[in-house]
Formats: sequence, structure tokens, C-alpha cells
Amino acid sequence: MRKAKLILDKDYVISPIDKRIYGSFVEHLGRCVYTGLYEPGHPTADESGFRGDVLKLVKGLNVPIVRYPGGNFVSGFKWEDSIGPKADRPRRMDLAWKTTETNEVGLHEFCEWAKKADSQVMYAVNLGTRGPAEARDVVEYANHKGGTYLSDLRIQNGAKEPFGIKLFCLGNEMDGPWQMGSKTAYEYGRIANEAAKMMKWTDDSIEVVACGSSASTMPTFGEWEYTMLKECYSNVDYVSLHRYYGNPHNDTQDFLASTMDLDQFIRTVASICDAVKGQKHSKKQVNLSLDEWNVWYHSSEQDKELHKRAPWGSALPLLEDVYNFEDALLVGLMLITILKNADRVKVACLAQLVNVIAPIMTRAGGGAWAQTIYWPLKQASQWGRGVSLLPQLKTERMDTKHYSDVPLTDAAAVMAEDGSVTIFAVNRDLSEPAELELDLRSFGSFASAAHSVLHHDDMKAVNTEADPDQVRPVDVAIDLKDGKVILPAASWNVIRLGK
Repeated sequence: MRKAKLILDKDYVISPIDKRIYGSFVEHLGRCVYTGLYEPGHPTADESGFRGDVLKLVKGLNVPIVRYPGGNFVSGFKWEDSIGPKADRPRRMDLAWKTTETNEVGLHEFCEWAKKADSQVMYAVNLGTRGPAEARDVVEYANHKGGTYLSDLRIQNGAKEPFGIKLFCLGNEMDGPWQMGSKTAYEYGRIANEAAKMMKWTDDSIEVVACGSSASTMPTFGEWEYTMLKECYSNVDYVSLHRYYGNPHNDTQDFLASTMDLDQFIRTVASICDAVKGQKHSKKQVNLSLDEWNVWYHSSEQDKELHKRAPWGSALPLLEDVYNFEDALLVGLMLITILKNADRVKVACLAQLVNVIAPIMTRAGGGAWAQTIYWPLKQASQWGRGVSLLPQLKTERMDTKHYSDVPLTDAAAVMAEDGSVTIFAVNRDLSEPAELELDLRSFGSFASAAHSVLHHDDMKAVNTEADPDQVRPVDVAIDLKDGKVILPAASWNVIRLGK
């Protein structure tokens, strides 16, 4: 049996946790919106056409914020298309995904859905094919109380009270040549600065996210962040990071080590933000928004064929990755990494929410079910609120194809307001259990203890509509008399210690 030791002290903390790290993402892409969130005529649909079965699963995740409406989609999007009477809204070619957007669901409808989901909207503005004026306009329309053309137009369209959107993305992946209206770092930095300035003049209560590199593998990574931040540092609040991982070569150990890269990505971007802060002699700290993260590779080949067969269709089944058990382990490890960087990562959005590389799947006219990756996010969102503790972890390590010195056991810990402690831990060893010794020297005794385990003997096991519980957490017995917990081989563990 592998050995590991976790030392925690209630006075040694990383940072208070911003609940927005448990956010998600809805893009007008594939079946995320249409037959995902929204399907009039579905047996569970409400009076507005939103699926009740999906809403129930979303509320189970307790998602505090949802990024919307894109994504690559937003770089060609005219926000005005999505307001007013549905019958008058134009159908548009979406060049990002080679589909047709009906605009049946728009700004009003999505804000209504977010309210039903007990969530807030993180709205992305188009800085690809449009600019600061249009970005400013959507802030006025959404947030100004009334008495101006755009705010009165919102009222005329049925929303007397402002939507009160507090977080805006300044475009999407503007360094990418696949992006409509892509820009150099200097070009983007200038337009982002002017957009942020005008948007905040319109509503000084909002925060904005500037586009960082689309991935740490981009040839301009690092230089992009530094150059664009020199142009807009004083007017932005966060820099975005996007990161996806895959296992196309079926090397599970290397796949589960991917979070070594994520941790380095986060730390590098934070250091660049601080370099610009120093260069500008600023007292302001710009933090990070990991507003796209997930596993993404299963659907790549099928999507190529689909675009050949059905170009310019609506609500095509694009990016519908079917997630397996090992994907859930990596999602858990990514959550652990986010928690261990809670001092800089203040927003994070699992991409996406329904059908499109998502924790929730649906069948048009049929059921909705939780994919394997649903469970780590649900448990982290439920019990990962409070203060992120600084873990001192002693564990055996391994080398993989692309990573070295990878801890076989990885863990993060959270202390809630009532003094209870939750430990999230993954055993990366595929064949051996790990004995995790807990040293909680400053906490005193705990009145209760619980241990939940997500494990399956088949790393490729999936959940389906017919068998939705193939992979899900189970509660196991726990006895902390000797301060030790057994983590099964290849497992995600949630250990809760109550006061």
C-alpha cells in the first residue's frame, strides 16, 4: 500500500475561496442551448420552454455564475439580434461553428433561465468583429435603470428591472487565428482598454476579464499577456486562461499528470500580471479567470464528419464528448489545482454545461443524465466553500511520458465558516491503494467524519441515459481513531470532518 501524509493547520491558509470558481459556460454551440437548456414541448419544459429535468441537474451543481453566449460564437455575434419579439429576430450564419443561429434564446431568456438556476450571468462581448461602442451599449441595455434609449428599449422588451450583470468578458481567444477578428496583442490590448473604460463609465460596479492566451501552447504565450496588459492593466480586473486536456493515446498515467501543466500555466500567468503591475508601479492586483477548462478530445473525429454531412444546420450534435471514469479523475485533479491556487484564480468555468463537452447530457424529447465529470464538480461546489488551506503533502512520486516528479496522491483542503474541514484527494496510482495519514494538529477533535469515494474498476466506464449511475460516488466507512484514511487505487475522495 502506498503511503502519504497530509498536514493541515487552520492558521496556514492560501486564500478565501471565491465561489465563482465553481462556474460553468453556455455557448450557442451544438445542442447546449437548443434541446439542452431549452426545448419547448419537452415533457418537463416550463412555460418559457426551459427543460425542468436539466434545470434540476444544474441546480444540483450549485453553479454561481455562467459565462454566456460564447466562446468563438461571440466574435461574430450581434447582441441586438437576441432581443425583441422572437418572430422578428434574424437567423444568422455562425461562422465559428458553421451552423445557423435562430436567436430564439437571447439575452432576456438567458437572464430568466439564470435566475431560475440561482446563478449569475458572466456576459461576453464581441471584440472580434465589433468594438467598444457595441460593448458599452450592451452594458447600458442590461444594467441602466431607465431614461435612456437602450435602457428604455429593455423595458419595452419586457424587463422593467435591470439585469444587473456584474462580470463581462472582453471578447474571446482573440490571439487565435481561428477567431473572427483576431488581433495582435497590442491591437487587442488597445481595444480592450477602450471597451473596459467605456463599459465602466456606463456602470462603475462591473468587473471585466481580458483575454489571455488561448492556451499555454500558443507560440505567443507569455508575450501576449505582457504586451496586452501593458495597454489595459489599469482598466481590467482579470486575465482569462483556457485549458483542455485529452488522452488520445490511451496513456492514463500521463493523462492524470496533466494538472502539472495546469498549475504551471496558472502560476506563469499570475507572474506576468505581477510583472506588469511592477512595471507600472501599480497597487492594483489583476487576478485570473480560468473561464474555460475541461477534458476535450473524444468528439474530434465525429465532428469533422458531421460538418461535412450537415453544414449550416441548427443545433447539431457537436462536441458531444462522452466522458468516462478517468476523465472524472482528471476533472477532480483540476479542481484540486484550482483550489490550491485560490489566491489568484477567482473565476473558473467548466466548459460547457449541457451536451457540449458537458457534465450534463440530454436526449431531445427524452431524458437528462449526469456524466462522470458531474460528480467531482458537484461535490467541490457543495463542500469547497470557505478558506483554502495550505496543504503540506508528503507522498511518493512518479514520472510519466511528459511530466516528472508527479505526486501519486494529490489533495486540497477547505475550512468552512463553522470550522469543519473538507479534504479533496485523488490517488493517481492505478493499481495500489494509498494510506493517507491526516495530521490536523491545530483543529482539536471533530464530532463527525464522512468519506465519499468515486471509483470504478473500468477506467473507460461511462454513464448513459439507460444506466446513469454506472459511475457515481458512494459513501464508505471511516474511522479516524488512528488518523488514517484509505484511498482506493484510481479514486476521487471527499473526506468531511465536522465540528
